[in-house]
Amino acid sequence: MKRIISCIWLVIFLNALRFPANALSVSAQYACVLDAQTGKVLYEKNAYQTHSMASTTKIMTALLALEHTKPDELVTVSKNAAGTEGSSMYLAAFETLTMQDLLYGLMLQSGNDAAIAIAEHVGGSVENFAKMMTERAHAIGAKNTAFQNPNGLDAKGHYTTAYDLALITREALQNPDFAEIVATKKKSLPQDEDSKARSFANHNKLLSLYPGCIGVKTGFTKKTGRCLVSAATQNHATVICVTLNAPNDWNDHTNMLNYGFSQLSVKPLVLKDMILKSIPVTCGASKTVELLAAEDFYLSHSDADTLSKIKLDYKLPAEVTAPIAAGTQLGKLTVLYDGKKLCEMDLLAGASIDYVEPPKPTLRENFKKFFLELLNIR
Repeated sequence: MKRIISCIWLVIFLNALRFPANALSVSAQYACVLDAQTGKVLYEKNAYQTHSMASTTKIMTALLALEHTKPDELVTVSKNAAGTEGSSMYLAAFETLTMQDLLYGLMLQSGNDAAIAIAEHVGGSVENFAKMMTERAHAIGAKNTAFQNPNGLDAKGHYTTAYDLALITREALQNPDFAEIVATKKKSLPQDEDSKARSFANHNKLLSLYPGCIGVKTGFTKKTGRCLVSAATQNHATVICVTLNAPNDWNDHTNMLNYGFSQLSVKPLVLKDMILKSIPVTCGASKTVELLAAEDFYLSHSDADTLSKIKLDYKLPAEVTAPIAAGTQLGKLTVLYDGKKLCEMDLLAGASIDYVEPPKPTLRENFKKFFLELLNIR
């Protein structure tokens, strides 16, 4: 049975159990908890102060690679990439792998060599790729971030903030290929004529320890300290957590994720098959057709201010002409938060409407039409 939209804002109210932010204690020097849907900060500790980020750098490396290449695109490893220090997927010079295989080695094994191979392939050089990374970060809104390399090895001028890294992660998780890679616990690459067999186990223990965890990346250098970016989804809400220089990061993230979910209330804003609009029909057995939502959309929010920034934007034709088949896409609904798109869905015809031959005009109507046209000529 179709669910009719009625007083939708009345059913969206704050009902989550809450506890104050000062009740949350973390070991991290810098931390941020973000509602992934709206980008709203739910908790922060020095989240806007800059710090290096070790291998969490690779979140941006992977995002750029996915945006500029195809998964089956072949990459030949240079001597420079094969000789990279630190954590490695043990690439050999002149070995050829697909971009997808490199990305699994980058994000699960944290291969610094994979990062250099990707950077050289996409950017032509490490320096140019690092520039691309910085520009992409700034476009996302991560204005206090700069990259000098694609792997996170310590370098002057290579820094971010916990907040910026949360924004970058939010953007990356919207890429389905990225989301699939960082949620993978284990991956095996078979041997072929151009590369050897490899097996990876994801360094992110939260994938097994925290219910609903969907990624995303660990990091460590002696200078930077332990870094971790995590994300989890529960009850249609997704929370992103970032810590930089955190001695007890696994415990920090468990507490931060719990806190984030406690601050969010989730309600259905739109349900599949809900009647949202109706538009006129010409030459139809019915004069109007109802438009139904093609999918569900759940809104996560932390306060009334979030609700005040939600806007529903409809793109509809003034009218449609019969015949119309049920399920035909006739319009679009965009859900906006503070002017930014959260969701776009199709609006579908709720019923089939047959074509009806319009009645022929009477003699009087023809005469009236002729008379009006005559007056217009004069």
